[in-house]
Amino acid sequence: MADVHVRICEQEIIKYDLEIKALIQDISECTGPHTKLTELNNTVKEKFVRLRQRIQDLEQMGKEQDKESDKLALLRQVEGHRKQMLSNQTAWRKANLASNLAIDKLEKEDLLSVGDTAARQRKVTKESLVQTSSDITESLMNISRMMSQQVKQSEETISTLATSSRTVQETNEEFKAMTGTIQLGRKLITKYNRRELTDKLLIFLALALFLATVLYILKKRLFPFL
Repeated sequence: MADVHVRICEQEIIKYDLEIKALIQDISECTGPHTKLTELNNTVKEKFVRLRQRIQDLEQMGKEQDKESDKLALLRQVEGHRKQMLSNQTAWRKANLASNLAIDKLEKEDLLSVGDTAARQRKVTKESLVQTSSDITESLMNISRMMSQQVKQSEETISTLATSSRTVQETNEEFKAMTGTIQLGRKLITKYNRRELTDKLLIFLALALFLATVLYILKKRLFPFL
């Protein structure tokens, strides 16, 4: 059972050692930002804490061995692991130094690049302002021409409306005159129709009187005794 715990402990020590080496490589290749470098360092610290604890556990197991040979063998392994841990810590510090130098260099280059970019942007901005001013002037001239044309069209439209108004007024007067003529004609037709009806009535009465007279004469001659 003790050998199983020893093997498990050694495997975990090797695992943490490999993970720390990989993180140190990531740190040495880190080019920023500083927040990323800080995250990597925090992870390395956690791995070192676990590694140190497992080395201590292995040392305790070595001290508890019954055989002196097993005890010495484990303690030599512990010493080797501690030396490897110290080597990793040294590599960690060097990787941090190299990474910080690289990040600082990149930040300075970015600042210089930003300065150059700002200068170019100022130049572009001036050119853009000149072009914008020219475009605005051209637009104002176009608007002025359009307004002049619109005013001219409005004058022509007003003139056309005035002519149309006079035409409508004259037409209205003609309609009024025609209406008076039509009304007069209607009165004359009505009067004529009334006179025609009166004439027809008189003719009918005269015809009736004539027929009555004829019948009376015939009666007297044909039937004298009646």
